[in-house]
Amino acid sequence: MTTDSPNAVGAGTAAAAATPDYDLSRLAFDRLGEAAGRWHFVWVHGWGQNREAMKSLAQSLLAFGTHDFIDLPGFGASPRPVATWTTADYADVVHRWLSANATAAPIVWVGHSFGGRVGIQLAARHPDTVSRAILIAAAGLPRQRSTMEQARLKGRIWTYKALKRFAPLAGVSEDDLRRKFGSADYQNAGAMRDIFLEVIREDLSGEARRITCPVHLIYGSADTETPPEIGERLAKLIPDARLTVLDDLDHYSVLDAGRHQVAKRLKAWLEETNR
Repeated sequence: MTTDSPNAVGAGTAAAAATPDYDLSRLAFDRLGEAAGRWHFVWVHGWGQNREAMKSLAQSLLAFGTHDFIDLPGFGASPRPVATWTTADYADVVHRWLSANATAAPIVWVGHSFGGRVGIQLAARHPDTVSRAILIAAAGLPRQRSTMEQARLKGRIWTYKALKRFAPLAGVSEDDLRRKFGSADYQNAGAMRDIFLEVIREDLSGEARRITCPVHLIYGSADTETPPEIGERLAKLIPDARLTVLDDLDHYSVLDAGRHQVAKRLKAWLEETNR
């Protein structure tokens, strides 16, 4: 388990593959708070968002230390990667960025949704980097669907493929079919669609098992994008994990309407795990 001694961002146990090429000077971020603070928070947004998404939640924690708000490559003001990245690629590049930008304080990763995926990979691949991980509405495991839901999904996929085959004859474009059958994230992915498809195929069960730092999983009970059952399974996989489910909050309200509830629990958990 990592300790609260000054943070050493080392090589960790990353895979042997080379770190993906990315110009770190173009990775957009904001730094707020006291540079000599107790913790170094790294706030990482979900898919299709940017570094502004996490700032409301962070406000009541600013006095606890340094706070970095990152635009992951391909989002906000950070240019997209040249290649089709996986979340492991994102984690390796963020690790390289932290090696150049970390303070002496222990790092607390706070990731929402897609930022949770990257956080799981970072904690697993570079365990010396992350002292605590807070994963909010984190994705990373395949959805568990009822028999009826599976049937509906398979039917939708079959219909899409059938219509795609005959679309040119009917004068229908693939874009029209994507708008009708694709998820909102898929439709809005644009130039990031290849990475989106790569990411949603991932199952991070193995990575979750390798995490050694304390993890706090937070989900909204009304979240239909990353439902609490994902958090329940992650909590069983991660050796030192706590799960909190907040009533009546969904995938996004957990960051705004529910931010005071989340911040209160994060403060208490950080104090508890720092003893």
